[in-house]
Amino acid sequence: MAETAITPRSEDFSRWYLDVLREAELAENSPVRGCMVIRPYGYALWEAIRDVLDRRFKETGHQNAYFPLFIPKSYLEKEAEHVEGFAKECAIVTHSRLEADGEGGLKPASPLEEPLVIRPTSETIIGHTFARWVNSYRDLPLLINQWANVVRWEMRTRPFLRTMEFLWQEGHTAHATQAEAMEETLRMLDVYVELARDFAAIPVIPGEKSANERFAGAVNTFTIEAMMGNAWALQSGTSHYLGQNFSRAFGIQFLDENNVQQLVHTTSWGVSTRFVGALIMAHGDDKGLRLPPKMAPIQVAIVPIWRKEDEKAAVLQQAQAAFDALKQAGIRVKLDTREHLTPGFKFNDWEMRGVPLRVEIGPKDVEKQSVVVARRHLPGKDGKIMGVSMLGLVEHIQGFLDEVQQGLYQQALAFREANTHTDIPDVATFQKVADEKGGFLKVYWAGSNEDEDKIKEDLKMTHRCYPLGEQDGPLGRCFYTGKQTRQIAIFARAY
Repeated sequence: MAETAITPRSEDFSRWYLDVLREAELAENSPVRGCMVIRPYGYALWEAIRDVLDRRFKETGHQNAYFPLFIPKSYLEKEAEHVEGFAKECAIVTHSRLEADGEGGLKPASPLEEPLVIRPTSETIIGHTFARWVNSYRDLPLLINQWANVVRWEMRTRPFLRTMEFLWQEGHTAHATQAEAMEETLRMLDVYVELARDFAAIPVIPGEKSANERFAGAVNTFTIEAMMGNAWALQSGTSHYLGQNFSRAFGIQFLDENNVQQLVHTTSWGVSTRFVGALIMAHGDDKGLRLPPKMAPIQVAIVPIWRKEDEKAAVLQQAQAAFDALKQAGIRVKLDTREHLTPGFKFNDWEMRGVPLRVEIGPKDVEKQSVVVARRHLPGKDGKIMGVSMLGLVEHIQGFLDEVQQGLYQQALAFREANTHTDIPDVATFQKVADEKGGFLKVYWAGSNEDEDKIKEDLKMTHRCYPLGEQDGPLGRCFYTGKQTRQIAIFARAY
């Protein structure tokens, strides 16, 4: 892999991102505009995300189910805010069957009685189903998750970050009271924080969205916001308290303990393949991916090195022994025996793919019964450890993997802190910081929805969230309106 295969991040971050997708074989464009082909290595990252979340969902009492891809248009019309929020993104099926058009082509044959919307999200179809499943307080809480694909007719797309079709999980729950539903909403937000922090090594800010940024039909929307390597924000997961909006629209009712008919309170929450984009952009460098060990499809790549034919057998024997020991310990390890490639090419290739540890074994290492370990989170010589003994190799490697996991998190946290700006008393300062520094602008905020729109239009910064746990501090002066407020908001340029 040539070192010039990808554009430097500082030169063109967007081009760097697309170059990494190509060179690391994560995804590529499809013949359908706005859709992507997820290649096996990229899909393995999604599987790692899926496995972590699926385990946590089941630990918190949720069950998986599956609901139709096609949703009657009338279902969306039942919840006014919801249909307004998604109307421009909907793809519609209006006909069934194809027939010859007499000119060598095909044409739709049979108009449907009612157009079907291809799933943009499933609150409506699941609300219709919940109305049949819930009758009594004994049926609650109802805790369901779905792994599915979604279609939203996006105009400007970018692989993983924004595509017309993407993969996700969407949780949907029903509860007897507002308090129970809000507890669920925040519990699942915490699950997303754990995914980002403890597995993806991405520090995130959990917060509540503004009214302008709220999910269509929700009472409250909560988010985890991550900072990418260009200091832009990426909304990486959301959890919504839907109140009784959907239960009212679809008649999801139950008899309570006093035999009184009540409407349920519902929630929904989701993480999508956008999170793969977060892994790439939060950690990647000019050599490619840098993957946290807990998410990496391959945690260790072993590269045997020899120059003379009589060195080959001994080097391969020790490499195989290392591979066997690590694999038996449950470490995801790859032995690179590609003889048509140089060691230098292999080093660059595994660096591009973000493999956390590279183990090098040459003739001198065989003599010493040791290996060389290169840690991906540190550049060049700083990342190399010479003379790591074959005795206790598994324990050494496990320790290095923990080091890379923590190292990536600390690097991302330090980057976010260095690019978070708080001393912003007025609009002029806001504009100057936004233009010259970027990053997260953490400000006192008492503006209206219209003020927020104006900032988005004029200053090109969006309201990311009100950080949780930071809304009851001392009074301060809103940089935009001059009003006194305790509300703290984060603004940033965002994907």
